[in-house]
Amino acid sequence: MNESLLEQLEAVLASKKYADAAQMVKELNPADAAALMDELDPGKMPLLFRLLPKEFAAELFAYMEPEAQETLISAFSDRELDEVLDDLFLDDAVDMIEEMPANVVKRILRHVDPDTRKMINQVLNYPKDSAGSIMTMEYVDLKRSMTVEQAFERIRRTGVEKETIYTCYVTDSRRKLEGIITVKDLLLAPKDAVIRDIMETNVKYVTTHTDQEEVAAMLSHYDFLALPVVDAEECLVGIVTVDDAIDVLQEEATEDIEKMAAISPSDKPYMRTGVFSTWKKRVPWLLILMISATFTSSIISSYEGALAASVVLTNFIPMLMDTGGNSGSQSSITIIRSLSLGEIRYADVPRILLKESSVALLCGGTLAVCSFVKLMLVDRVAVGVAAVVCLTLAVVVLVANLVGSTLPILAKRLGFDPTVMASPFITTIVDAVALVIYFNIAKLLLGI
Repeated sequence: MNESLLEQLEAVLASKKYADAAQMVKELNPADAAALMDELDPGKMPLLFRLLPKEFAAELFAYMEPEAQETLISAFSDRELDEVLDDLFLDDAVDMIEEMPANVVKRILRHVDPDTRKMINQVLNYPKDSAGSIMTMEYVDLKRSMTVEQAFERIRRTGVEKETIYTCYVTDSRRKLEGIITVKDLLLAPKDAVIRDIMETNVKYVTTHTDQEEVAAMLSHYDFLALPVVDAEECLVGIVTVDDAIDVLQEEATEDIEKMAAISPSDKPYMRTGVFSTWKKRVPWLLILMISATFTSSIISSYEGALAASVVLTNFIPMLMDTGGNSGSQSSITIIRSLSLGEIRYADVPRILLKESSVALLCGGTLAVCSFVKLMLVDRVAVGVAAVVCLTLAVVVLVANLVGSTLPILAKRLGFDPTVMASPFITTIVDAVALVIYFNIAKLLLGI
């Protein structure tokens, strides 16, 4: 749909029917319109943007890619920049500033009012990936002594500039968080009811230094639309909304997937990342894995005598290594996922090892039986060779499962991201272990 719309929009712009082009864009959802604008020729983008209604344009601007935002800011007059910044929510403005070059940031900060500039600088000073760095300070606060009618008057007066008005926060004169109340609660209560009598006092909150991934997990777990953020004195300083949590979850999932594939995480979309940048993110890990893989060559070299005595053993090395790597990857990815969701703790390690051992014995036994049948009927190898291969297969699956389940937990315990212990590293380790097990079992059973 977007490709078709893009072609239509470009055709309309080419025929200089700018009003029609603007009408096409403003009929879309702002997020879809932003995706369309991102693909436009940078020379036509500012012209089309100026033809859009002010509020719609500001909302669309928040969804655009940083490169497109920079293009527009460079083309804006001071008045146009003021108008866009005035309509941006604080967290969107902070996200944009974090992606802009220094000269663009200076221009943006010159065009925001002193209070907004102070709030932006405050958010930017919080640690990266913390609740403080993704929160917004635009929330509705009420006082416990207010009546429902007074609360609605305040919401109507201040709510236009807030990111969300559904959940309101009750604070005292020092901004200390005392409770929360939803608009639903207010609508269903008598208009002369007092806030302190109907507010929820068992409030879930996070601090400014809470990790953003933990914040997103809490929003998901409790099904909240927003989560209050407090400072060290439990004074309310902002809120994290569910849309920011979704961005965090997507960001973290992308980062985990890239680390699990042994790629340094990138904050840019694939099609917007240059060849040189992609090379820099991949080649260090490939070099590390290549060097570590030389251990398998060393192991094979040290058992040349055994291979010379029974050359047929060479044929099954790839199968044993691949099966061990696959089994270890299955185990490690399951554990990494459970760690990220908080489903397992360090105290669960004995139960995890018992479970993985049981699963490995069942899987290894099944694979060994199937392999034995195939070796005897299809490959027609000696019974001794088949026994070596099948026994090795069962032991390798067991070892791979134990390695795959313990390394991510150990990495987390030591303060590392457990995703770095995913497929590539597990496979490399298991490959080396599989060869040692294989040749030692062969020496023991075949006497070579």
